[in-house]
Amino acid sequence: MEYQVVANPTEQDIMDVRGGLRAFNDPFVEHLNEMQMAVFVLDESGQRRGGIVSRFWGNWMHILFLWIDPALKGGGVGKTLMQKMEAEAVGKGCKAAMVDTFSFQARPFYESMGYHNQMTLDAFPGDEHQLHFLTKKLVD
Repeated sequence: MEYQVVANPTEQDIMDVRGGLRAFNDPFVEHLNEMQMAVFVLDESGQRRGGIVSRFWGNWMHILFLWIDPALKGGGVGKTLMQKMEAEAVGKGCKAAMVDTFSFQARPFYESMGYHNQMTLDAFPGDEHQLHFLTKKLVD
């Protein structure tokens, strides 16, 4: 047996490991529906000024990315994007949602949307920041 250490692995290197893990996991989770969904906000010229991308998997929605042009912040755009995404998630059978956010990002915003902090990693990725994991029940 030989072990190989690779700094900055290629996409193929990563896919080799991911493929092996998926093959192991599939018997347990392959029956669950999985898809990605995006909702965008467009300005008058059709340019994207913000958006949210989520993964729906089984009963859960995982918010992967939420971005809003700083010029639009405070105008309710984020709230509307979240409401539209959550409605899509419920329509696809999701019962709960999760998101992770850095301390310099949007924890207060998510909490204002009904998300509850489940865990915080201190000093992540560096000493001055934290990473928060929040969840919300979408359906009773």
